[in-house]
Amino acid sequence: MARTLAVRLDSDGDVLLTGPAIRLLAERAGPVDLLVSSQGRAAGELLPGVAELLVFDAPWSGFRPPPVDPARIDELVASIAGRGYDRAVVFTSFHQSPLPMALLLRMAGVPVVVGESTDYPGSLLDVRVRRDDPPGGGHEVEAAVEIAVSAGAARPDTPPPLDVRRPLPEVTGLLEGVGGRFVVVHPGASVPARALTPEHAGAIVTALRRAGHRVVLTGGPGERDLVADTRACCGAGTTDVTDLSGRTSLHELAAVLEHADVVVVGNTGPAHLAAAVGTPVVSLFSPVVPAERWAPWGVPLRLLGDQHAPCRGTRARDCPVEGHPCLTQVPPPAVVAAVSDLITGRSTECAS
Repeated sequence: MARTLAVRLDSDGDVLLTGPAIRLLAERAGPVDLLVSSQGRAAGELLPGVAELLVFDAPWSGFRPPPVDPARIDELVASIAGRGYDRAVVFTSFHQSPLPMALLLRMAGVPVVVGESTDYPGSLLDVRVRRDDPPGGGHEVEAAVEIAVSAGAARPDTPPPLDVRRPLPEVTGLLEGVGGRFVVVHPGASVPARALTPEHAGAIVTALRRAGHRVVLTGGPGERDLVADTRACCGAGTTDVTDLSGRTSLHELAAVLEHADVVVVGNTGPAHLAAAVGTPVVSLFSPVVPAERWAPWGVPLRLLGDQHAPCRGTRARDCPVEGHPCLTQVPPPAVVAAVSDLITGRSTECAS
């Protein structure tokens, strides 16, 4: 059986969006090994169809890329060479290049390398995929599926949904006291330009509580202060708000999101994790990247936020506009209304 290596050297959300393409490759050629960064490792562990996970932090990718380390690069090349892959499929976002990784794959002796490249690839790619007009157009899931099809996967009638390995962890203990139905609010994001301010998030939590919703606040270990500030802004010391920030692994967070009625979140990894477990999303979407590429995929969705704000398309990591108006001008009652629409099934908008 042919051995395939898939590569996605990005964060958890990007890896989750590549999941459908990896499943298509696995359906045609058997389980696929996946090379990820340490930032995407947890998501890689969640993906169905992945046989073995390899980890490498590339100096050309990531929020804080490491310096070039020849020894680590030599180690990666030797590891790939020793596994005898028949082909490698390099998945990248529209603004990234597969060519640095393709060079290492060639050095490792991989005979067939597939990737999407605007730049001339020389002899580094055997199959060069280009996105259709407009440049970079199409959702990231669709773009990844197109790369997988170009690598030999069967073209699906419709792009498949996101998914995760099951069973997910038991989280009854984490949700003790929450009761039955609840809404998750995840105020943080991988970069500040896509996060909620604590004042705005606090106002949203307050509005949800007044509408009768129990609220669970989530966040990674580095977002505890943001969540604490959010609680302070809404005076949430009561029993109808539960703080899980820094208390869940990505696998446990997936299980918490699966139990939620709706997830309120910015354009960041947990939005895609919610989609992967089938939970509707109210997406407070900062337009520093385009929603048509990065909106939660395949679930009922309400997308809020000024998509024509001055920060549109800048890929800014810190908000370039004073006051973060693309999100802060979303009224909390509009968020409550969107949550209600999703719970009652009145919203049919989705990215798929």
